[in-house]
Amino acid sequence: MFSKLQALLKDTSIYGVSTILARGLNYLLVPFYANLLSADDNGIQGLIYTNMAFAMIFYTYGMEQAYLKFAADAAKRNEPTDTVFATPFLSLLFTSTLFSTGIALFAESLCDAMSLDRSAAIYVRLGALILFLDTLITIPMTRLRQERRAAKFALIRLSNVAATVVCSLLFLIPLKLGLLGAFLGNIVGSLVSVVWLLPTMRLPRVAFSHALLKELLRYALPFVPNGLAAALIHFIDRNLLIRLSPEDILRIYGQAMTAEALVGIYMRIYAFSTLLQLVIQMFRFAWQPFFLQHASDSDAKVLFSRVMTLSSISMIFIAFVAAVFVPPLIQTHWFGRFYILPPPFWIGLPLVPVLFLAPVFEMMNTNLAAGLMIEKKTEALPIVTAIGAAITFVLCLVLIPQLGMMGAAISSVAGSLAMTIGTYVFSQRVYPNAFEWGKIGLAFASAVLLWWVSTQVLVSLLWQAVGVVVFVGILSIFFRREIRMLAKRMLVRQTALEKPSGSE
Repeated sequence: MFSKLQALLKDTSIYGVSTILARGLNYLLVPFYANLLSADDNGIQGLIYTNMAFAMIFYTYGMEQAYLKFAADAAKRNEPTDTVFATPFLSLLFTSTLFSTGIALFAESLCDAMSLDRSAAIYVRLGALILFLDTLITIPMTRLRQERRAAKFALIRLSNVAATVVCSLLFLIPLKLGLLGAFLGNIVGSLVSVVWLLPTMRLPRVAFSHALLKELLRYALPFVPNGLAAALIHFIDRNLLIRLSPEDILRIYGQAMTAEALVGIYMRIYAFSTLLQLVIQMFRFAWQPFFLQHASDSDAKVLFSRVMTLSSISMIFIAFVAAVFVPPLIQTHWFGRFYILPPPFWIGLPLVPVLFLAPVFEMMNTNLAAGLMIEKKTEALPIVTAIGAAITFVLCLVLIPQLGMMGAAISSVAGSLAMTIGTYVFSQRVYPNAFEWGKIGLAFASAVLLWWVSTQVLVSLLWQAVGVVVFVGILSIFFRREIRMLAKRMLVRQTALEKPSGSE
């Protein structure tokens, strides 16, 4: 089992390094956006990108997951995969063209729906182009994952983000295009990915299959309501926050500001929690092919339970460290010249530890969903996420008018927790497994206690460092089995390396 965990770790590491580098490059833009764009422009950009992420679910309608499943099945049967690739690719090409054309035609009406001024229609149209380009590469990029060509996948992602960052900075600073430059930079990055993948888009003459498309849709479409509900959990908060009245904003924060500015502040603080999302993303890239490959192994359930423990506790540790150190990093006046986020954004700092809880629950949910996918019971996913979305929506309606951004953050986390509980219940019915909830719960409680002591009671950098060291000690107890195995392997390898010199 340890060798299988190593294989998962290897793929996760490749995806992870590329994802961390990509997001790291991308997050270089956050302080530039915060310092060079107005809070209102930050809010407009954040709201449009939020709804683009929501729209992307319609654009891809579960074909990524369907392709992974059907391509894996074809590979096991030693069958060619040309048709399995071409059918979802051509389907997405056709529908994304229709969707983006519709968005471009009705951009002003969409601005009204988002409570934005109609002058933002140009950004909505540019967003439609980005959605089209990103959909075009969805299946080619997924094929790289399915074929475990992680290095090429990583190279394309990094090229995309590097082009986005460089062009965005060029458009923002020397050319002074403002918010328009941010969107144009993203378009250039997406075009770079398309150019990389053009050779893979050459299809055989007879490759599309209507019969296969029906099977793909039957598997894929249940992911759409599930994805929509999951997106609502993450994004309904700012779509309701934009509707907060000036009177409520003044009452909650004691100062006048526009709803767009409030959303801009919320989005920039929220961006730090999405740094944790990249850990889940890189894990998911490796996890989906991994559990499908090992589902029929005799020790599959033991293996999956151990993966749950390792991944969940790792995420708890990352969230703990981030919750402790992100606020002081934001407030540091670097080199006496600039802040990561300027002082007007600091009213959002209390959100940080709350928002960092959501990725912990999402990591657990990613593990739990494997049972439903293995048993092809994906129809349960929409039910689970609909419950989570409903809880998020209701709590947002109740809490945002009272607590503003904090109400939005609490609602988002509550939705993620509800979805995790629901996935566990449904997954245990069709694919029961024994998880190490005691260890996970103890790690979670330890993290909360140590965060409270080091940030609310003994407030100093020293005690924060002590808290991290203590938590590392706790983790070493949880991972002692893996540490022993790793140490044993390193000792064997070292002995093997020393043998030739000893024999001489």
